[in-house]
Amino acid sequence: MRLFAALNIPEDVHAALAALVAKLRTVSCPARWARIEGLHVTLKFIGEVSPDKAHHIKTALRTVQFPTPIVMHFDGVGFFPNSRRPRVLWAGVRARPELAALASGVESALVPLGIPRDDRVFSPHLTLARFDSPNKLGALHSAIDAIEAGGPPEFGSATAKEFHLYQSILKPGGAEYTRLATFAFAGSKAE
Repeated sequence: MRLFAALNIPEDVHAALAALVAKLRTVSCPARWARIEGLHVTLKFIGEVSPDKAHHIKTALRTVQFPTPIVMHFDGVGFFPNSRRPRVLWAGVRARPELAALASGVESALVPLGIPRDDRVFSPHLTLARFDSPNKLGALHSAIDAIEAGGPPEFGSATAKEFHLYQSILKPGGAEYTRLATFAFAGSKAE
């Protein structure tokens, strides 16, 4: 089973991102575009585990106690690792330090199970597209520059009161996600 922990984003944010991607898809560039309905804020990519270990992961994640909802704002676009040699096109996620603290809490809960901490600094984002090569992306850069001419595009906001454990199944048409468990923040009830 291929697992990750994440926060969901609301439909209005999905719709705003879908409108952006529809504009950018018209630009001829070699990209693998993400399925907008599957976008989420990843807290921790866990990777391949056995069904037995997945059970232990669920148990460990139940110990993550988080006291307050997390407000997130979705705006701006950019590239990882940079715009000269992009591998990923992303939409930005801004939040108070509580979001990074939640991601750290998830990491800490999983370390005793032999799941190592990520060496990279937590950088919340929504992956919109992936590129195999940085070539032939000039038109995409121009389109993004035009969109950002009036300032970073805004896609909406959300208040998270829970996080989820998902299974990712890779398929030719893109990954499909199945929610395995929901973990409510303190004072909230899981749906």
